[in-house]
Amino acid sequence: MVRYLKQGISAADDAAEQSKVRATVEGIIADVEKRGDAAVREMSEKFDKWSPPSFRLTQAEIEAHIKSMPPRDVDDIKFAQTQIRNFAQIQRDSMKDVEVETLPGVILGHRNLPVNSVGCYVPGGKYPLVASAHMTILTAKVAGVPRVIACAPPFQGKPSSAIVTAMHLAGADEIYALGGVQAIAAMAVGTETIKPTDMVAGPGNAYVAEAKRQLAGRVGIDLFAGPTETLVIADDTVDGEICATDLLGQAEHGPNSPAILLTTSEKLARDTMAQIEIQLKTLPTAAVAGQAWKDYGQVIVCDTYEEMVIEADRIASEHVQVMTKDPDYFLKNMHNYGALFLGPETNVSFGDKVIGTNHTLPTRKAARYTGGLWVGKFIKTCTYQKVKPEASAMIGEYCSRLCAIEGFAGHQAQADIRVARYGHLKTHR
Repeated sequence: MVRYLKQGISAADDAAEQSKVRATVEGIIADVEKRGDAAVREMSEKFDKWSPPSFRLTQAEIEAHIKSMPPRDVDDIKFAQTQIRNFAQIQRDSMKDVEVETLPGVILGHRNLPVNSVGCYVPGGKYPLVASAHMTILTAKVAGVPRVIACAPPFQGKPSSAIVTAMHLAGADEIYALGGVQAIAAMAVGTETIKPTDMVAGPGNAYVAEAKRQLAGRVGIDLFAGPTETLVIADDTVDGEICATDLLGQAEHGPNSPAILLTTSEKLARDTMAQIEIQLKTLPTAAVAGQAWKDYGQVIVCDTYEEMVIEADRIASEHVQVMTKDPDYFLKNMHNYGALFLGPETNVSFGDKVIGTNHTLPTRKAARYTGGLWVGKFIKTCTYQKVKPEASAMIGEYCSRLCAIEGFAGHQAQADIRVARYGHLKTHR
């Protein structure tokens, strides 16, 4: 039996909030389409108090930001990027081009082709999310994308040197100090000074995620990666302190970041809730994390692992941290999640920052139908066919009859002309 010891906001309240976000985003996108750079500048002034002579950073500005960084910080960024690049390259190497003769004279294949241009968004208004530069820009470059542009909002009134450094080291071809919906719209539809891209990628707040949703189809998107979500699955093999730490560690992303504990131990559930209140007294980001926990936190108690799997798949969380006696049980049986973190030795922060897997992951139940960002998101698998004359006549006969079933006379004619021209070469069986 599933029991809720704590629930978050209602579905109705959540839907109302999403409705407000949709309307705001729709207006900004329309304005950028209509007025281009002028609209982008107006929105940047309004939301970020930021209006530089040019949103695009010059090479000299980029170099100055890098020089301002402590060498240890630059080394740490390079270490993280090495891990992420290595795993992305392993993923890219797993994608093979194919060419095979499926019938005598019939050659089918596919090629894995990178998209031509990608706009990568790096959140940075509240926190300078350096890691998002690695996850988007670097992954696109490993995929082979020729043009990768990157946008991040100003942090505390100016571009974040750490983000700029990470963007540059990741391989960004153009860097813009620009954030929010206006950045997504500018990259997707273009302005007088920003050439549009074929695809937009990267995480962001609810407004950024909604902008990607509204622009999907006009450009490609990686996935819906909105406010961070975390689900901790635990039993009595761990304690409330570590569960509370891991829940608050993700709740600090924003006041609408869901953090959920799913457990078979009511004692652990109550200990975790008590520990959260204790930790909120000293956590520097308690104002944000506490609000997220108050409004979006949940505590769910189940009787069995099987029940926890059912609940976890229903929740379809972005991050799922498993701290149980048998974490591999969840690896084998769960289907809906962005990324799994198995055992108390690992945690979501490792994945967010450094270990090598990508932290741009599906939110708002999108894990039901997609995984997270990887090189394959930036690659189009495109098929082709080559047919020898005698095979053309043989396939043509089948195709002609199948077109007739559907009533497609023009399609049938395409097949019939090949039968007529190459039929004398066909080997009859």
